[in-house]
Amino acid sequence: MPEKEIHAVTGAFGFSGRYIAHRLLEAGRQVATLTNSHHRPDPFGGRIKVHPLSFERRDELVRSLEKVSVLYNTYYVRFNYQGKASFSFAQAVENSAKLFAAAREAGVERIVHISITNPSMNSKFEYFRGKAQIENLLRDSGLSFSILRPAVLFGDEGILINNIAWLLRKFPVFGVFGDGNYRLQPIYVDDLARLAVEQGKRSKESVIDAIGPETFTFRGLVEKLGRIIGKPRPIIPVPRAVGFLAGRLLGLALNDVLITRDEIEALMAELLYVDSPPAGSTRLTDWARENSATLGLRYESELARRIR
Repeated sequence: MPEKEIHAVTGAFGFSGRYIAHRLLEAGRQVATLTNSHHRPDPFGGRIKVHPLSFERRDELVRSLEKVSVLYNTYYVRFNYQGKASFSFAQAVENSAKLFAAAREAGVERIVHISITNPSMNSKFEYFRGKAQIENLLRDSGLSFSILRPAVLFGDEGILINNIAWLLRKFPVFGVFGDGNYRLQPIYVDDLARLAVEQGKRSKESVIDAIGPETFTFRGLVEKLGRIIGKPRPIIPVPRAVGFLAGRLLGLALNDVLITRDEIEALMAELLYVDSPPAGSTRLTDWARENSATLGLRYESELARRIR
């Protein structure tokens, strides 16, 4: 593939985008980011060029993508929210269409897009429908692409695994929805970043289930994390409605959205599990042991990150 000057990452001051940008810098690439979080501290010490993610200003969005060879897209939202930081799945789909159109107009050669396991236009869950819509937009864009479908990400500043450990540290019991025997396959965020950068070098269109080497039941994951951080807890099954109510009340106390009803239902429907070979090599259990002294000491807030 002919190379232009710049590789661009949406959200390089965030979680997965930060790891992708670090990998690109290590590979000697010139890197830019498109971000709505340009007031955050710069973790790259000024080594990457920062552009606003200007969905409503098409000309500015196109200009920010000029001279870009590969765009690594991590942009999406976790839930619908109306408040200080208002966002929605429908808005994320509309914005993604604008981003892909701007990339095509600017002459971007390839997009590496971060999606989710088991997206479907027929899903009853808006999160997974929106992800499927965005994949279809990318397929119809005429651009070369690679789609990576992770289930759950873990790593420094990750939310789900950290907050499970936080709950284990704070409470004497841990409630799981139903029997807790539904499966998930976490992947280390730097393994995902490595895979993304590898796909950025290629021209063939691809869709990859980006899962880690370990498969857990949710109950088994909680049990393992509890033992690793020295906080094994009794695990009790709770009806999903009770679990959602408890999560909502705790979220209100934390000024966050701890978990949504759709997230509970999608987890129980095993939408974070696929029958595919692992794409990552880092084991969650090994990473958790290495970070056991600090894992879950502090609650990680989704809303606080977005509002900042």
